[in-house]
Amino acid sequence: MSDAGDPGNDAGDPGNDPAQPQRVVIVGCGYVGLELGRQLTAACHEVTGVRRSDAGLSAVSEAGLDACRADATDPESLTALPDADWVVFAASSGGRGAEAAREVYVDGLRNTIAAYADRPSPPERLVYTSSTGVYGDHGGDVVDEETPIEPTTEKTRVLAEAERVAREAAADAGIDGTVARFAGLYGPDRYRLDWYIDGPVTEGYLNMVHRDDAAGAIGFLLAEDHARDDVVLVVDDEPVDKWEFADWLAAECEVPEPPKRTIDERLADPDLSAAARRRLQTSKRCSNDRLRALGYEFAYPTYREGYRDAIDAYRSGADPAEI
Repeated sequence: MSDAGDPGNDAGDPGNDPAQPQRVVIVGCGYVGLELGRQLTAACHEVTGVRRSDAGLSAVSEAGLDACRADATDPESLTALPDADWVVFAASSGGRGAEAAREVYVDGLRNTIAAYADRPSPPERLVYTSSTGVYGDHGGDVVDEETPIEPTTEKTRVLAEAERVAREAAADAGIDGTVARFAGLYGPDRYRLDWYIDGPVTEGYLNMVHRDDAAGAIGFLLAEDHARDDVVLVVDDEPVDKWEFADWLAAECEVPEPPKRTIDERLADPDLSAAARRRLQTSKRCSNDRLRALGYEFAYPTYREGYRDAIDAYRSGADPAEI
């Protein structure tokens, strides 16, 4: 499978007008999905958020979306999914291991595609939210959609397999699949300010994207009918050295610079898990040139804009662990 599709596919099906209100189903409507739903609803689309728990369904309703109870890992429950023009698969395995990740990302995605495949009017589009973790180690070099992926952990190998499902199994079902590879997500309730203020901060690069731009990029790709059968990196303008970022954040928060440690010092910890060890030994800088070239405009082009609300909250007395 090529990591970047034919740009000609961006033209899409001339019979589908994405400028018109669309029926959108977000499977795994959580951190990014709720924001995506809010943005799409504001653009007059009809959005259903899919969760399996009472708390999840309440969050969907509170966001102003239609709520549907279903579980991607339970094929029978997926008969409850409403018909859709666009489906976004943003389910999470909850930070569990590779086996749980496979159940959600690979099997759950297959189940979702199968649930729509035989309907009289299947969706036009499917977007699967993947991770830049599939790139593996590139020694700090810049990577983009043309860079071969080299996942180094069981979980990232699962994510790479799910990317194939999102394009190949979806195509078999007559659905155009898109893979949106997210960099590290941050935003409300996930600024992790305490990590960087308290330290120690381990060296390396940060590739980040604010939650609102992660959601915004998906909405943009759908609404503008871009990236059918393609992969798009969703990352902000400026990968940053972690030590540089931590020192900038300390200065903005008016606190001392945090303690630092090298990767070798971190790897010397005998309690470090094998997966964490492999993650520490991967380094890359992710490029958003393709997303920019397609015309997406970032609300938060770098961490400087993206962390402003968190910094203001901290300087107003908020607990950094709760920002």
